Amino acid sequence: MPSENVLEVLRAGLMTPLPRSPSFLLGVTGHRGEVLPVLDLLRFLAKGEARIMPRTRIFVGISGNYVAGVVADTVLGLRRILVSDILPPPVGADAATEHLLGVVQGPTAEETINLLNFSKLLQTARQRAVAR
Repeated sequence: MPSENVLEVLRAGLMTPLPRSPSFLLGVTGHRGEVLPVLDLLRFLAKGEARIMPRTRIFVGISGNYVAGVVADTVLGLRRILVSDILPPPVGADAATEHLLGVVQGPTAEETINLLNFSKLLQTARQRAVAR
């Protein structure tokens, strides 16, 4: 995810589930005096389910006026990426690709970086929640 969308990274703590909310919304947590919704990206993309473990983190992202947390297994840090290194997401690979800004090829397939389009993620999450 581009660094301009990341406010901070938190340890995953206590979350309050919300009744009748979409399955990808794990719940809400208090953050700096505000209520922060926390999303499970794996559930959102129908790729599985996040497991909250001691190393689990929540990255707090912002897009416009919207702030939300997204569960991450681990956070490896920041990496400087040249715009010229960003390739378009693969066409038609699966539904997850519509939420990518692009990909950066690494020396191996395991080192390829998918750049999350946080604005698109929040927009789609809000649409799915309202459509329920």
